[in-house]
Amino acid sequence: MEQSGQQYDEASTIFSPEGRLYQVEYAREAVKKGSTTMGFKWKDGVLLLAHKPETSRLVNLQSLEKIYQIDNHIACVATGLVADGRHLVEMAREEAQWNKVRYDTPITVKELVNILCDYTHLYTQFDGVRPFGVVLLVGGIDTTGMHLFSTDPSGAYLGYKAVCEGKKSTDAMTQFTKNYTVDISLNQALELGLQTLKKISKQKFNIEMIEAAVIDKKTGYTRLSSDALKKLAEKQSSE
Repeated sequence: MEQSGQQYDEASTIFSPEGRLYQVEYAREAVKKGSTTMGFKWKDGVLLLAHKPETSRLVNLQSLEKIYQIDNHIACVATGLVADGRHLVEMAREEAQWNKVRYDTPITVKELVNILCDYTHLYTQFDGVRPFGVVLLVGGIDTTGMHLFSTDPSGAYLGYKAVCEGKKSTDAMTQFTKNYTVDISLNQALELGLQTLKKISKQKFNIEMIEAAVIDKKTGYTRLSSDALKKLAEKQSSE
């Protein structure tokens, strides 16, 4: 029985008798060990947040990039294996640009997520490859509305109003369920994200560890400055 179990364990293309693909599950475990990332739909757009843990005081936190702009109206935040995330981001950027060339129109968020997940799904179907050990939270605004999706190493995806991936994601989702409302403002979404990170983080909380970006209806993609986040954090501390 042990030999049989090892056979299912080693290949991403063989189902176990319980209907499990172990390599895909291991990829999900890599995501759970990744840094905490969050996404919120607020009343006029989408907010993405990423926590960059300080593993060493010698590390320049500014060199750690978690949030990536894909197009003027789409961005994503990655957790899990960073190199896997960069590969998928480059692919997403190429697809977004090709869509403009072919159809002279920006790609929709759902169409882009579909392409990404079709690609990641291929890596669960062939020998000699492994699933991507990364989850992308993809947010954006298009002609069909505001969107926030979470991808999965299996190639599946789900749409969310608020979502967290990475370390302590279950605890964070509990906080979101209690405190998130559909008419939430940008400042309220930021406060909810920062307060949740303070509660679930075992490290001393430092605003320099936070990366944030907004996609809204008026200006499209905007990366929030450290100063703006510091002001919000100081406001919360004084209250």
